[in-house]
Amino acid sequence: MLTTRSVTGAPNWLDVGTSDLAGATAFYRALFGWDFRPAGPGGDGYGMFRLADRTVAGGMQTTPEMGPPSWTVYFRTPEADATAKAAENAGGGVPVPPTDITDQGRMALLTDQAGAVFALWQPGLNQGLETVGTPGSLCWTELHTPDVARAAAFYAAVFGWQTSAVRFPGGVYTSVRPAGTEVDASFGGFVPLNGGPAGRDDRPYWLPYFAVTDADAAVAAAQERGGTVRTPVTDVTGVGRTAGLADPYGARFAVIEGVPQRQG
Repeated sequence: MLTTRSVTGAPNWLDVGTSDLAGATAFYRALFGWDFRPAGPGGDGYGMFRLADRTVAGGMQTTPEMGPPSWTVYFRTPEADATAKAAENAGGGVPVPPTDITDQGRMALLTDQAGAVFALWQPGLNQGLETVGTPGSLCWTELHTPDVARAAAFYAAVFGWQTSAVRFPGGVYTSVRPAGTEVDASFGGFVPLNGGPAGRDDRPYWLPYFAVTDADAAVAAAQERGGTVRTPVTDVTGVGRTAGLADPYGARFAVIEGVPQRQG
């Protein structure tokens, strides 16, 4: 499960780069109840999405040269430079080298051995997300990759992640967790490319999941506001109901209505 405690290697930030920040803000406000707060002078248009006065994500306007609209997941590191070097040594890339974001922290944008984009956040004054696992916030992350075994080896070399095989009707799911933790500390999983609630695609990518109280209602709300359903609502035994979506500008994400929420 995700936590806001500072755990090395775990997700501690995410943001959306979009071609229309005002439009994306309106979409996510309607879907999750988020408000957008600009970072202020020196923020270069970056800002924070807030829910109940807690930060749940970041957002910024991007240009076509910066790539298509997308969500980026950040993982905590105590030393961004060393982690970026470890990624290079393991066959990854560093499109944006470690950079100080004023006194808030230090970030880097990386690619794994298959080309999936992810990022690092070395906390400064900003320790990361202020709420996770509750409706409207990040609750899971998932790597869609052409080779699960190679991905597991890469991220083990970079972060020390451990994996576990979780059996479910019809197959096996590979969950991941920080080094030295128990299985219940899992924060995400690896799935074969074109598997899971995201629809078909030919590029590896990280997919964020947001918790919702009603998956069907979330899908309907996304469609009403110009979003796209990549995969319809699906029941996953022991987990809940999931759906793969994209916002009106193409950024992919998923929603999940957990079993405890549905039973309650």
